[in-house]
Amino acid sequence: MPQTIASPVHHELVIKKSRFIGCVQPVPDRAGALGVVAALRAAHPGAAHVCWALLAGGDSAAVDDGEPGGTAGRPMLHVLRQQDLDGVLATVVRYFGGIKLGAGGLVRAYTDAVAQPLLVAEKVTLVRWQTLACVLPYALEGGVRRALDAAGARALVVDHGPLVHMRFEVAGDAEAALRTRLATLGQGRIGWPADAITPSLR
Repeated sequence: MPQTIASPVHHELVIKKSRFIGCVQPVPDRAGALGVVAALRAAHPGAAHVCWALLAGGDSAAVDDGEPGGTAGRPMLHVLRQQDLDGVLATVVRYFGGIKLGAGGLVRAYTDAVAQPLLVAEKVTLVRWQTLACVLPYALEGGVRRALDAAGARALVVDHGPLVHMRFEVAGDAEAALRTRLATLGQGRIGWPADAITPSLR
């Protein structure tokens, strides 16, 4: 099951006078990653390169930022994929020390700059939440609430009109069992507006 990390972790390497400042951190999407990278460029105006790799919600990126092709972003991305991570951005800021490392040396440096902080990062299981909505008669509200509690549903919003409208989030792996339980409970009296279903990651 994919994992993300709980909080940013930094690690610095010095190899032949070049500084590699690595960081792994949780990000929700590519827009969030680009914001982090822009902030790093602003914070390190003297850096030779700000390389990065991203795995988030099926979106991936591997950016060498001027290093020889395939020597920075791709090795960084490989480390993230090897650990089955998602929603994670890896960045490495390099200050050039005047000594060239060669392609192999660069691959090792960028790999280590990401692998080292991941050794100590707190990893958490990435739960895929599904937003659902249902419509039901008042007589079923108590039973549905109990079923939602048992399924670990969250963010419940209830609107009382001619019928009871409920909107909530449930973990993706609990959705099928919950629908089965509610189908048994409702005996055809619980409706599911299809346009209310949207997935999210937490």
